[in-house]
Amino acid sequence: MKKMSNIYESAANTLGIFNSPCLTKVELRVACKGISDRDALSKPDPCVILKMQSHGQWFEVDRTEVIRTCINPIFSKLFTVDFYFEEVQRLRFEVHDISSNHNGLKEADFLGGMECTLGQIVSQRKLSKSLLKHGNTAGKSSITVIAEELSGNDDYVELSFSARKLDDKDFFSKSDPFLEIFRINDDATQQLVHRTEVVMNNLNPAWKTFKVSVNSLCSGDQDRKLKCIVWDWDSNGKHDFIGEFSSTFKEMRGAMEGRQVQWECINPKYKAKKKNYKNSGIVILNQCKIHKMHSFLDYIMGGCQIQFTVAIDFTASNGDPRNSCSLHYIHPYQPNEYLKALVAVGEICQDYDSDKMFPAFGFGARIPPEYKVSHDFAINFNEDNPECAGIQGVVEAYQSCLPKLQLYGPTNIAPIIQKVAKSASEETNTKEASQYFILLILTDGVITDMADTREAIVHASHLPMSVIIVGVGNADFSDMQMLDGDDGILRSPKGEPVLRDIVQFVPFRNFKHASPAALAKSVLAEVPNQVVDYYNGKGIKPKCMSEYESSRTLAP
Repeated sequence: MKKMSNIYESAANTLGIFNSPCLTKVELRVACKGISDRDALSKPDPCVILKMQSHGQWFEVDRTEVIRTCINPIFSKLFTVDFYFEEVQRLRFEVHDISSNHNGLKEADFLGGMECTLGQIVSQRKLSKSLLKHGNTAGKSSITVIAEELSGNDDYVELSFSARKLDDKDFFSKSDPFLEIFRINDDATQQLVHRTEVVMNNLNPAWKTFKVSVNSLCSGDQDRKLKCIVWDWDSNGKHDFIGEFSSTFKEMRGAMEGRQVQWECINPKYKAKKKNYKNSGIVILNQCKIHKMHSFLDYIMGGCQIQFTVAIDFTASNGDPRNSCSLHYIHPYQPNEYLKALVAVGEICQDYDSDKMFPAFGFGARIPPEYKVSHDFAINFNEDNPECAGIQGVVEAYQSCLPKLQLYGPTNIAPIIQKVAKSASEETNTKEASQYFILLILTDGVITDMADTREAIVHASHLPMSVIIVGVGNADFSDMQMLDGDDGILRSPKGEPVLRDIVQFVPFRNFKHASPAALAKSVLAEVPNQVVDYYNGKGIKPKCMSEYESSRTLAP
């Protein structure tokens, strides 16, 4: 094994990948103009669906809210996408008319689409194009997309507004108020930040609490002017103006720790005409909570350990390990694909694990002494302590167990996912960011327990864990891609969606002639975001604030 050290060296060169700054996140805002409808008598109820291209296919990323009876909609919902400078990321915006009794797309009429790259939007900051329908322009309709980088401060704010004694604009019932908040940009243009829901027939509405990023609200400038408008909703899309007021994020922060901030809602026309005019109602901010978004480095520097577990496929389809054609053949000088993949990924993970002890399991083999098939046996044959010392220990356990096993089948990976999920589930009881689990599964074929595996992944998506699957050999792995939620949303057989995308699947053959660094980078690139999404989503802070983190907090 004297040549083994060179894979370690090349793997060690990749250790920079977790330390590179996380990719840029970009917020996209969408508006349309002049949408024509199939039904000339009524205006459409538009919704924009964002799709992204992956491996030549389009997959839905997200969709806006539906705006009723509107031909020039400005959507309140933002799309947040990851921007990779080094990749061409193709986007498609589709406008659909969603009928009110059915929110699915089956009933929906396609009103037009626009394709571009994320790079085009980011470089132009504002991209306007005609909507195309079956290759032709769809009337005079157009779509505008505005991009904004989420710079540095990813904190977000939770705001809860209500109002009292609003002007009544309706003859036969009370007003149906909703609130819009606009940010005033440096060039004096207005940018819609949020639109609340409509509260029907109520002059004292309490709108639902909503979250918005600090970046989106005020571009990180607490003194930036914000304009707030209260409207009376009308089913024909011509909403009546009730009143407006101005504020700043700095002023809104007064509604922290149980205090309230209130504004008079003013209609300038009434104010100019009526002598005794006071206001058109009072708008109250009942709470303003700031949620700090922590980074991957905050958690790691705060003492979060990465618990790395490996699971190796010992099914018969790998071929007899004594035969040089076998994927498990131990060559005196050349490590096989299983070893290359294990070392490339393991080398990086071990730097984030203080005890450097790694549980290592096998599946799909008959094991001594009874030679029963097992899908989660310890490769050191010590079920009470399946841990191996360092990646080198895993390599040695793998080599010594091979001659003792009878390669068999089927290829079931749900049991091993459940086993690691059990440890991750125990970790959740601590309510702190101390251990995050990464399971590396190395397999030569398409799995046979797809339904159970999907169920196990959906369950695991609620836990502090990620699953990396590396496909070894030349099998057709197309079915495995569905486990990697990048291509749409993975669901359990019962239809429950994953809470977060935790699976990364990569065929080793794509990296056969590349360095181990390239493989490791590909499979581990999503891990920092997965760690952050899990803990931030649960509101769990890093264990101890690092100096690094305290240098980037938002000053009060």
